[in-house]
Amino acid sequence: MSRRGNYGFERRRKADQQRAKQEAKRQRKTERAESGATGPEIGEAQDPGPPPGMWEWFSPSRGRTVVAQAGMRPEAGPPDDWVLLTDVEPDSQPQ
Repeated sequence: MSRRGNYGFERRRKADQQRAKQEAKRQRKTERAESGATGPEIGEAQDPGPPPGMWEWFSPSRGRTVVAQAGMRPEAGPPDDWVLLTDVEPDSQPQ
C-alpha cells in the first residue's frame, strides 16, 4: 500500500497544528504583556552559604563540601587539601 495518497493531507494537517500552536503562543505572549508579567514565577532565592557561626570547606580530591564550626578545620586525614569557601575576616584564621 502506498502512503502517497495521504501525503498532502498529512502535510496540511501538520501545518494546521503548527499554526494553532504559534497562535496560542502569540496569545499567551499578549496576555503576559497586558498583565505586566515577564515570565514564569520562580520564587524566592535561597540564601547561599553556610548558616551563621559555621564555615564551609571544599576538598577537591574528595569532590565534596563540608560545613564545620567557625574557626575549625574539618577532620584531618590524607589528603589534607581543604579549601575555605566562606568569606571571613583576615584576622580570623582556621585552627
